[in-house]
Amino acid sequence: MSRTDSMLVPSDEGFNHQIADTFAAVSQSDRSWTEKVCGSIFRKDGSLQIGWGIGKYLNRNVMDAYAGVSRGVEQWTVRASRLLFPTPDLIAVGPIHYDIIEPMKKIRIRLDENDTQPISFDIVLDGSVIPPFLENHEFRRQVFGFRTETDLCRYHQVGTASGWVKVDGVKHDINPEDWCMTRDHSWGVRYGVGNEPLDLMPGIDSSQLPMHFLWSPMRFEKPDGSQYSLHHFYLHVNFPGFDPVFHGGEENPDGTRVAFTSLAPEMTYDPINRRLKGGKLHFTQQDGSVRTLGIEVVSNTGFHLGTGLYFGYKGFHHGSWRGELHVEGEYLPDCSQFDTAREIHQIRDCVIRITDGDAVGFANYQTIILGEWPTMGVTLDNNFI
Repeated sequence: MSRTDSMLVPSDEGFNHQIADTFAAVSQSDRSWTEKVCGSIFRKDGSLQIGWGIGKYLNRNVMDAYAGVSRGVEQWTVRASRLLFPTPDLIAVGPIHYDIIEPMKKIRIRLDENDTQPISFDIVLDGSVIPPFLENHEFRRQVFGFRTETDLCRYHQVGTASGWVKVDGVKHDINPEDWCMTRDHSWGVRYGVGNEPLDLMPGIDSSQLPMHFLWSPMRFEKPDGSQYSLHHFYLHVNFPGFDPVFHGGEENPDGTRVAFTSLAPEMTYDPINRRLKGGKLHFTQQDGSVRTLGIEVVSNTGFHLGTGLYFGYKGFHHGSWRGELHVEGEYLPDCSQFDTAREIHQIRDCVIRITDGDAVGFANYQTIILGEWPTMGVTLDNNFI
C-alpha cells in the first residue's frame, strides 16, 4: 500500500537524503524551521544597492521573498508570499525568482516588472573565484528561558555580479568591474519567525539589552590581482549570563581558511539612526599579532532588512501566512529619519570600502548596536531594535 503520511517531491530523485523521510519534511515540527537565502548586490561607489531574500518554511506551508533597491536614503521594496504546496522545490514567489546555474558558483536572482514598485532586475551572481565557507554553528536559547531559539547552519560567499537593474524607469548596467555581491544560505530553527503565540510568556525585549553585533563577508584584491576574503561574526551582549561570540578568519580561493582568535572593534555610529559611520577592526591572529582593517562607509546607501520582515514589519514576520499568493511593497523617501529607521529596524546593509595592508576590499556590512555605548557615539536617548 502506498504511504499517505508523506509525499514525494522532485528533490527526492537525487542522492541527498539524510533522514528517513522525503524532502517534503524536516526532522522536527518546530514552526520556526526555516531555509533562507539572501544577499546584497552593490556598486562599489555606493550609488545603488540591491537587497533580496527568499525563505522556505516547510512546517508553515509558506514560501516568502523580498527584493528591493536602496539609493542613498531612498528605498523601494517588493515583498511576496505564497502557499508552498504543491511546488516546494520551486524557488520563486510571485515576481521574485532564484535560479541555481552552477551550484556554489553561479546564481541568478530576478525581480520581474511588477505593479507594486517601479523596480526590477535580472542579475547573475558569480562566486567562482572564492568558494562558499561554512560559518560556526549558531545556537542560542531564549533569554531567561529553555526553548532553543536559534539552531542554524549557514554558509556565505563573496563575488561579482552582472546584469541590469531598473529603478523608476532608468536602467543601470551591472558589471563585474564596478559591482560586488555577497550572499548567505542558512537552514534550521530561526528567531523571529511568525507572530508569538498569545498563550506564552511575553518575549524579552531585546532592545533593552546592550548589544553590539557585526557580520560581514569581505572581498579583497591585492595589487597583483589575486583575491581573498575575510569574514567575521561578532556578538557582544553586555549583560550577565551572555558570553561574547566571535568567529572569523581569512578565506582563500583554494578553500583554505585561517581563523582569527578575537576581534576588538573600534567603530562609531550615527547618534540618531545608529547607522555605521566607520572605524577600525582589530583582529588577533593565531600567532598573537594584531591585524587592523580600516572601514570607510562610502555613501548613505544601505538596504534595511526590516522591510524584508526581519524583526517584523507592519504586523507580519518571516513565514507569516498571507494566502495563496500575496504581493505588496512600499517606497520610503528617507530611511535616515529616526521615526522611519525605528519602523524598519536597525539591521541593514551598508556599503563599505576596507583597507587591509596593501589590499583593498568592498563589502556589505550588517550591524546592530543596542543600549548605551558612549565610546561608539550612542546613548539611550535614541535606542531601538
